[in-house]
Amino acid sequence: MSGLPAREPGEVFGPRLTLFADMLSIGLATAVVCLPLLTAPAALSSACEVLRGAVDDQPATAGRYFTVLRRRMRPGDLLAGLVAVLGALLCAADLALARAGLPGAVPFAVPAAAIGAGALVVGLRACARPESLTDWPAAVHEAARDAVRDPGGSSLVLLAVATAALCAWMLVPLAFLAPGPLALALTAVGLRRAGRAHCPRDFAG
Repeated sequence: MSGLPAREPGEVFGPRLTLFADMLSIGLATAVVCLPLLTAPAALSSACEVLRGAVDDQPATAGRYFTVLRRRMRPGDLLAGLVAVLGALLCAADLALARAGLPGAVPFAVPAAAIGAGALVVGLRACARPESLTDWPAAVHEAARDAVRDPGGSSLVLLAVATAALCAWMLVPLAFLAPGPLALALTAVGLRRAGRAHCPRDFAG
C-alpha cells in the first residue's frame, strides 16, 4: 500500500477511486451514445481508447471521451454498427426458432450459440484494438487472432459481458453504467495481451 501514488493536496479521492469515477462517467456517456444502436461500436471503441490513454497518464474523463468521439462516426463506423445489429438480430432469431420447438432447432441452437459467442468476443476485442479508430477490418482481423491465441482473455471478455448483463438484469438503472466497466475490462484484456508491463496500478486493481 505504501507504493501507491500520494494524494494531491485538496484532492478528495485517491487515484484509484478517481479512475473508477471517471470510468462510470465514461460508461454513462457511452450508454447514451449507444442508444441509436448503429453508433455502439464507435462508442465502445472510443471508451476503450480513452481508458487506454490512462496508461500514458492522459485524462480518462467524459470530456476527453467526447473529444475522441467527435473524430468518429465515419461511414465505416456506422457500417460496423449495422453489421453488429444484424448479427444480434440473427442470433436472436435463431434462439427464438429454437424455443419454438421446430424439428432440429435444439441441436442447431448449440453451434449457433457457440458461433454467436465467438462473434461477440471478436467484436468486443475489435472495439478494444487501437486499429478500430481508423480501420475496422484490420481491428477485426487482429481481434480474431487474439481470440484464438489468447483463450484466457476471451474467457475474461465473456465473463465481463455476463457480469454486465447480470448487473443490468438485477437493477435496470445499472445498464446505463455497465459500458464503463465493460470497456475497462476490454482495455485491461487488450493490455494484458499486449504485455504492457507498465500498466498502472489502477488497472491492476
